[in-house]
Amino acid sequence: MPDKKKSNKRKWLIISTAVVFTVIMVAISLGQNNKKAINVEIEKVSLKTVVQKVNASGTIQPETEVKISSSTSSAWIDSITVEEGDYVQKGQHLISLDRKQLLSNYNAASSSVRSAKARIKQELASKKRIESMYDQSLASEQELEAVQASFEIANSQLEQARANLESRKDELDRARISSPQNGIVTKINKEVGEMALGGMFQAEVLMIIADLSKMEVIIDVNENDVVSISKGDTAEIEIDAFLDTVFFGVVNEVALVPQVTGMGSQQQVTNFQVKVRMIDVPDGIRPGMSATVDIITDKKENVLAIPIQSLTTRKKGAEKFDFGEKSQDRYVNENMKKEMEELVFVISDSQGVVNRPGDKDSYGFDNKFKKAKKGSNYVHVRPVKVGISSETDYHVISGLSENDEIVVGSYKAISKELKHNMLVKIQKEKQRNK
Repeated sequence: MPDKKKSNKRKWLIISTAVVFTVIMVAISLGQNNKKAINVEIEKVSLKTVVQKVNASGTIQPETEVKISSSTSSAWIDSITVEEGDYVQKGQHLISLDRKQLLSNYNAASSSVRSAKARIKQELASKKRIESMYDQSLASEQELEAVQASFEIANSQLEQARANLESRKDELDRARISSPQNGIVTKINKEVGEMALGGMFQAEVLMIIADLSKMEVIIDVNENDVVSISKGDTAEIEIDAFLDTVFFGVVNEVALVPQVTGMGSQQQVTNFQVKVRMIDVPDGIRPGMSATVDIITDKKENVLAIPIQSLTTRKKGAEKFDFGEKSQDRYVNENMKKEMEELVFVISDSQGVVNRPGDKDSYGFDNKFKKAKKGSNYVHVRPVKVGISSETDYHVISGLSENDEIVVGSYKAISKELKHNMLVKIQKEKQRNK
C-alpha cells in the first residue's frame, strides 16, 4: 500500500514536471518569436514620375539695370527731377548739374578756337608773302620752310582747339542727365547741393534705374550640385513675399568661376552663381526680395520608384553572417566584405538566398528554407541599382519589379535592425499617390 502511494506521487510529480517544462518551453518559444519578429511598414513598388531637382535660395534682381553717373568733371547737383519708385522713359530728364564752371570751360575753349583762327590767318598771310618772295628769289629756301612749318603748327593748334571746344560743348550738354532706358528708379544716392564726382574712372553712382519687367533670381549652388545644372533647365520659384504661389523660370546663366568662402578652413564652401530668369513677373515685385528655386535637372516618367527611406547601404555579403552559420564565412571573400552596396528589404513568406547579378551559386546555402508562421513574414536582402531621385523617391533601374512589397519603415529597422531572412510583422501598408 505505501509503495502504491509512492508510485502515484512519483507519477504526478513527473506529469507536473512535464507540464511545467512544456509551459516554460512554450513561453520561451513565444518569447523568442516575439523577440525575433520586428514590426515594419511596407509598400508595393509602383510606377511613378520621378523629378530630380536642385534646391537653392537667393535674391531677385533685374536682368538689366543702369547705374547713372556724371561723365563730366565734378560738379554740384542743381536739381533731381525724379524720386525712388518713379517710372521713367528713355530720354527723360533726371539730374541737372551746375553749369557755371562747365560754361566757363566752354567759353574758354571757344576763345581758344578764335585765337587759333586769328593766328592761322596771320600765318597764312605770311606763308603767301614768303612764297611770292621766294618765287622772285627775294626769300631763301630756309625762310620758306620756316613759314610753312609755322603755318602747319598753327593749323594743328586750331584743330586741337576745335576738338577741345567740342568736348566742352559735349560736357556742357551732359550736365543735363537723361535716362538711357525705360525702367524704375530703384536708388538715388545723392541730394541736391551735393557734389557729383565725375570722370571716366572715379565717377560716383548717382542713381540706379532698373527694368522690372525682366527679373531673375540669383542663387548660389554648391559645387556638388552645379554639375547637373545646364542653361535652359526649367525651374520653380517661390517668393517669400508671395505666399502659396509658384512661378516658373529658366536657367539663364551658370557661372564658370566659383565663389569660395572660408578659404583654407574647415568651413570652406565652394559655390557657383546661377541666374534663373523669371518667365512671368508679378506686379509688386521688388529687387532684393528673397526667393527659393527648385531647378529641374532630370525627369523620368512612368518608371519604377521606391521611397527614399526604403533604401539603405550595407557591406556586400554581410547577410552571410546574419544567417547564423559560421561555416558560411568561407563563402564571403575579403573584397566582398569591403564593398558596399545599396539594397532594400523585400517581404517574403519563406526564407531564401540573396541572388545578385552574375552569381553562379547561392553561396553554399541549402534549400531547406523555413516557411513563415501565420501573421509573420520574412525579409530578404535585395540589392538594387537606382538612378535619379526626387524629394521622396528613387528611380529603380534594376533589382525590383512592380508590385514587389518592400519595407519602408521604421527608419531604425531599415538602417540597423533588419537582417536577411529575419522574421517581421507587418503593421500597415502605406499608400502613396502615383
